[in-house]
Amino acid sequence: MKTFRNFIAGEWVAPSSGEYFENRNPADTTDVIGRFPLSTAADVDRAVASAKRGFREWSRTPAPARGDVLRRVGDLLSQRKDEIADLMTREMGKPVAETKGDVQEGIDTAYYAASEGRRLFGHTVPSELRDKWAMSFRRPIGVAGIITPFNFPLAIPTWKMFPALLCGNACIFKPAEDVPHTGTVFVEILLEAGLPPEVIQLVHGVGEQEGKAIVDHPEIPLISFTGSTETGRIVGETAGRMHKRLSLEMGGKNAQIVMDDANLELALEGVLWGAFGTTGQRCTATSRLILQKGIHDRFLGMLVDKAKSLKLGDGRKEGTDIGPLVSRNALEKVERYIDIGQSEGNDLLCGGRRATGKGLDKGFFFEPTIFARVEAGQRLEQEEIFGPVLSVSDADEAFRVNNDVKYGLSSSIYTTNVQDAFRAMNELENGITYVNAPTIGAEAHLPFGGVKQTGNGHREGGWEVYEFYSETKVGYVDFSGRLQRAQIDNYLGTPD
Repeated sequence: MKTFRNFIAGEWVAPSSGEYFENRNPADTTDVIGRFPLSTAADVDRAVASAKRGFREWSRTPAPARGDVLRRVGDLLSQRKDEIADLMTREMGKPVAETKGDVQEGIDTAYYAASEGRRLFGHTVPSELRDKWAMSFRRPIGVAGIITPFNFPLAIPTWKMFPALLCGNACIFKPAEDVPHTGTVFVEILLEAGLPPEVIQLVHGVGEQEGKAIVDHPEIPLISFTGSTETGRIVGETAGRMHKRLSLEMGGKNAQIVMDDANLELALEGVLWGAFGTTGQRCTATSRLILQKGIHDRFLGMLVDKAKSLKLGDGRKEGTDIGPLVSRNALEKVERYIDIGQSEGNDLLCGGRRATGKGLDKGFFFEPTIFARVEAGQRLEQEEIFGPVLSVSDADEAFRVNNDVKYGLSSSIYTTNVQDAFRAMNELENGITYVNAPTIGAEAHLPFGGVKQTGNGHREGGWEVYEFYSETKVGYVDFSGRLQRAQIDNYLGTPD
């Protein structure tokens, strides 16, 4: 069994604890990928000391030159796309076609970030006084703690780290314990591309220990976290108390609305992909389907037939539609929600059990599951499950039903009515609304994030994220040769 290490202070090193955890293939738990470090707060301390040295060097590197490094990262990811996709599927389960898309998103993000090295714009504005120059510009902040989830093992780390690095910060990276191999390969590529070694630190482990140590550390002023709303609340409390800058990207309970006038075949393709792609393990996954009554029965029949035909299996085998859940804990959580749905009187139309036979017994496979007659306010309609479970309801007031949850990440409407389409974009309480497309499918050059308990207002992706990873500095240059008293009653530069 291969033993992997942390990357701290420019070296691949064992954890101070001497302890490790096993990483196994969720499609076949007899397949052990390797042992990875169970780090401690002492490892985080060493990483912080090194990252501070790296920050001093990197922050003085011109931003276009920082962008050149990220461009080389994009080139290396392109060259190794198939290899990385294969290893990613092996450790988290989703089909190779999806993990190739994951890598491609990292490539897109690298090239976009590289170009931002020449566009870290500030503003030059007129001064209210004579012979005085006024401007703003962007400066890096320091050491960024990067804590990422399992479902996009490469894409989400690139969303966070490329903007952080481009802005001149150093990073301490803790990948999810379910996908440490992808995290390790990603750091190797950063180093190969020419990133100074002390600018990036890789600390493996579990969230309750290493993630907490990063959040708690007084010399990490910047935290970016993607995970559950419950954990995000704890991170937010700590960051608030310690005055850290914090970006939270958390849960979702996303609905696809299908109107009576919709193209039903298109809507069917959308909900199948949105609900069961990545085995439902996306924060943007379609976990609710709201059908107008005119098409309800017909569409539901079409959906159940198609869901039953989806093929489960190892994501590295051709023809697989749905891979395993990422872990036993994830599988057992889905099973608990099946019990909840049945206890609340919802109609189980298909699925609802572990998938077995035909090579599935060694993995965490679960059948695509559809519940009907799910009413507003019930737990299946309100709570994030993070698995292949879709709740279906009919509603005369679909927009109200969409908005009546604590989350607000993504939404979707299928309609041929332009008025309904634009009403949806205006009235659905989500950070993202798709028209005639599923709730999943963000693009790297646009902001990503949600409202309510989905996040804390910051966005990842696009141009807005660069503001999160940098500070605004204002500079004034007075070349008048005399004291000019601003904020005194001398408006328009009237002489004293």
